[in-house]
Amino acid sequence: MKEGGVLSKISEQDDNWNYTQNLQKKEMAELFIKQAEQYAEGRPTYPPQLFQFIASKSPSHDLAWDAGTGNGQAARSLAEIYKNVIATDTSPKQLEVAPKLPNIKYQQTPPVMSMAELQQKVAAESSVDTVTVAQAMHWFDLPTFYSQVKFVLKKPDGVIAAWCYTLPEVNDVVDPILRRFYAVDAGKYWEPPRKMVDDKYMNIDFPFEPVDGEDKTGPFEFMAERLMGLDEIFTYLRSWSAYQTAKEMGVELLTDDLIEEFKRGWGREKKLVRFPIYLRIGKAGN
Repeated sequence: MKEGGVLSKISEQDDNWNYTQNLQKKEMAELFIKQAEQYAEGRPTYPPQLFQFIASKSPSHDLAWDAGTGNGQAARSLAEIYKNVIATDTSPKQLEVAPKLPNIKYQQTPPVMSMAELQQKVAAESSVDTVTVAQAMHWFDLPTFYSQVKFVLKKPDGVIAAWCYTLPEVNDVVDPILRRFYAVDAGKYWEPPRKMVDDKYMNIDFPFEPVDGEDKTGPFEFMAERLMGLDEIFTYLRSWSAYQTAKEMGVELLTDDLIEEFKRGWGREKKLVRFPIYLRIGKAGN
């Protein structure tokens, strides 16, 4: 009886943990639905050099899977290189604003996807050349996702490439305001997975072999650049999940005083904004 009671308690704890994990995934999906349009307008585009580097490590370019595609920023660039792209996301609102191209198939997936759903909605076993994840992998249930990646990737040279970008860099006047807004004003509203981005994906679990020609899986650094005006910066800041979380709680992070501070530091002209990108890349192996 004692042993059965212990096992029942463990099972109950496992169920509670799984329920909590699934609930968190659904909440994050709902959060990004609310910010879909701002995300599409405010986020940077990724440099061609990033995709050229990824593609150079994949022997064939028949099929790519862009997981957590959001508004399809990465999928659009992949479609210029790969014959076909399957781009998945939990948010129908994000997919609505994604670019429609003939060789991209957008697919809404549930926050928790079974292996059967993986084969139905994404791809068959050992059929994908490259899996990409742009600014999203820190939200994933990594052990489950990695098992799915290893299932669909071609063996041994199928490639997984996941990247994040950190706080944008403008100049010596604006950067301190951005850093304070990120760490102090928005700080307590960030979800814990954001710490992986702060660490530049350096400490993220990544159980894959180095691709050919490299002795490590990264992070490798790239840079995205975009000419932006102050209104565009505000749109970008409002696309943050932390901003949306605060707003849901009735807190406006971009106060009148902060907006005035940004205006004084920014001026009237558009400025070149640089977004540091950090890439982890590996291959399936045997």
